[in-house]
Amino acid sequence: MDKKLLLRYISGEATEKEKEEITEWLDADVENMQEFLALRKLNDITIWQYDPQSQQNHQKDSPRMLWQSSKKIMTEVLKVAAVLVLAFILFRYFDKAGSEHASTQTLYVPAGQRALLTLSDSSKVWLNANTTFTFPNTFSSGTREVTLEGEGYFDIAHNASQPFVVKAGKYDVKVLGTEFNVLAYTENPEFEVSLLSGSVEVIRAGGKNGRLITPGQRIFMEKNSLRIAPIEHASYFMWKEGLISFDDEAFPEMVRKLERYFDLKIIVKNDKILQYRCTGKFRTKDGIEHILKVLQLSNRFDYSIDDKINVITIE
Repeated sequence: MDKKLLLRYISGEATEKEKEEITEWLDADVENMQEFLALRKLNDITIWQYDPQSQQNHQKDSPRMLWQSSKKIMTEVLKVAAVLVLAFILFRYFDKAGSEHASTQTLYVPAGQRALLTLSDSSKVWLNANTTFTFPNTFSSGTREVTLEGEGYFDIAHNASQPFVVKAGKYDVKVLGTEFNVLAYTENPEFEVSLLSGSVEVIRAGGKNGRLITPGQRIFMEKNSLRIAPIEHASYFMWKEGLISFDDEAFPEMVRKLERYFDLKIIVKNDKILQYRCTGKFRTKDGIEHILKVLQLSNRFDYSIDDKINVITIE
């Protein structure tokens, strides 16, 4: 891989096509990731230590992010998907004479991966697969504002004088300090905010007043309007810990999630199977075949895997 291209990726200047090329390269071989890590000189991948003095010197580090990538390793008789732990730091420098300006980062988490980062205010964000997250290197005075397209779990540092706002498509989620999950994939009309602690207000983008929810509640889109109801399955939020939980899940919805989590295509040829509902809790690192074999115990279906095109066919 061209070193100049990797450096553009590290600095956040790569195009979308270049990002896809590098992601595929990283996932193709462990040695590629080692080369990338050597280039980045990674020493500590756990947290980002915010250093005001470094900003005064016109040099700023981005959050340090722990990536967890699903990569299928086909060995012996059974093909098992393994999780590669990919860790790297994105650096963004800014230098403007006489003033300090916070730069903005955009992080894309590809299918089959997850990411964890700590923002400059010590808030933590877990990002699920196929998610794009935009955030500033450091929050200026006023509102702490980020943008999410996909799914994220937020643990927000409390600051009564500086509200935290997640802009998620048609809605803004406003908080002071709390723990919540936002589901807002652009390719799916589904929108949902689940509150674990604290309080949040969901406001239509551009509006002033919204709807408040309390811990244990979720607010979601239903028939073009927002509805509030209790959180039904708290175990769902364990996705950020590498666990996939299905609780009486419709088979088509389960398939859609598995495609996202494992970066593959699942084709269902038997319409009868689509009427099934599935329950179970699985570790991502155990792989897609383990999940399918367990589901076969209570649901009658067969499947085949085409490794060359990364497609599973269920019949």
